[in-house]
Amino acid sequence: MKALQHDFFDTHNSGHVDAQLSPNLLKDELSRFSEFGKQTIVNSNSTIVNASNNETFHISYYINEFWTAKQRAAHSIHEISYRACFKPQLPRFFIERLTSPKDMVYDPFMGRGTTIIEAALLGRTPAGCDVNPLSQVIVRPRLEPPDINDIEKRLRTIDFDSPQDIPDDLLVFYHPRTLQHICALRNYLLHKAGNKSLDKVDRWIQMVAINRLTGHSRGFFSVYTMPPNQAVSVETQRKINSQRNQSPDERNISAIILKKTKSLQKDLTRTDLERLTSASLRSLLLTGQSSNTPDIPSESVSLVVTSPPFLDVVDYAGDNWLRCWFLGIDAQSLAITMSRKLADWMNNMTAVLKEVCRVLKPGGYVAFEVGEVRGGKVRLEEAVVPCGISAGLGPVLVLINDQKFTKTANCWGVDNNSKGTNTNRIIVFQKPPT
Repeated sequence: MKALQHDFFDTHNSGHVDAQLSPNLLKDELSRFSEFGKQTIVNSNSTIVNASNNETFHISYYINEFWTAKQRAAHSIHEISYRACFKPQLPRFFIERLTSPKDMVYDPFMGRGTTIIEAALLGRTPAGCDVNPLSQVIVRPRLEPPDINDIEKRLRTIDFDSPQDIPDDLLVFYHPRTLQHICALRNYLLHKAGNKSLDKVDRWIQMVAINRLTGHSRGFFSVYTMPPNQAVSVETQRKINSQRNQSPDERNISAIILKKTKSLQKDLTRTDLERLTSASLRSLLLTGQSSNTPDIPSESVSLVVTSPPFLDVVDYAGDNWLRCWFLGIDAQSLAITMSRKLADWMNNMTAVLKEVCRVLKPGGYVAFEVGEVRGGKVRLEEAVVPCGISAGLGPVLVLINDQKFTKTANCWGVDNNSKGTNTNRIIVFQKPPT
């Protein structure tokens, strides 16, 4: 086994990024961090082996609860359901430490837009990319939230009782009259999208509607089903209805949209609205492969905060099939990364990180969040470090945020990982300063 020792830009910030912390200062802060009453455990000089060539790399792990587990501590505008998304506190932790106002913060796996929205709220310039066009539908409206009175007026103009051809198989989810109204709203929005006349009020209604399609309470359009971030199949819903002895009751979709709007906007201040509006004008949101983003200028990004698809853990297309139907998107045609083999996943991540390295400023950072998968048997940070190095990035440290933190063993997959991911595992890279 060949061992390599690398100097990964550990001495100072080059000055090309207006970051608040150099790598050494970041390490020092993490070592002393105790905001939630726990002391950081530092595992210095841990060894990661590149399985493809047996090279070894040495990197330090910093283990603590670095942000709160309480979702209510985050801004209400984030509360859009989506599979496998991290909490807003994660990007905020890095944005506050590693960027300055108006710096560009980028997420190449945008998803529901947590990094995008948090960057905007903090006065940064957001950029994002996702292969699924659903992502832009979820993200863009929250950068330009309309007044609720305008939303209410717009809903009153839609003829929900116009005759509709309704898909009968969806009656397992909806009362016939509710489904008629959903189809009327869908056709109204698709017609305006076809005419390129959707405005910010329409886009907001569309965004809220796709997040109310199915769920487990009366705050959704459907009868009781799985939580809203995972639409079950028609056949599975039939089984749920039979097991629960239930049938869909009628729901007022306009009232539900307005109620969810009030919930999303309840924390919005004038300052928030000003920052979101300003960020919207500067933002760059792309639909496509994140390994090929020519619209993002080279050396324009100060910080990347992202979380990629974790091997075959989440079926993003399948989970969002009903949302895609509402938007007129063929979910099965989307080229979403669903690697089943670790080597394939690493190849995909290397390609993305090479493009990330291109768009990063010299001295810019990447916070790349992964999780334990397959019952804790695979810790993806050990796979990502070689990918980053191949892409031209230098690994600075691994941060483990463990909200059930009791002892080091828990963080290393010994005790606390029998039922999925219990920690955030973030590899911090830096592009070489020049």
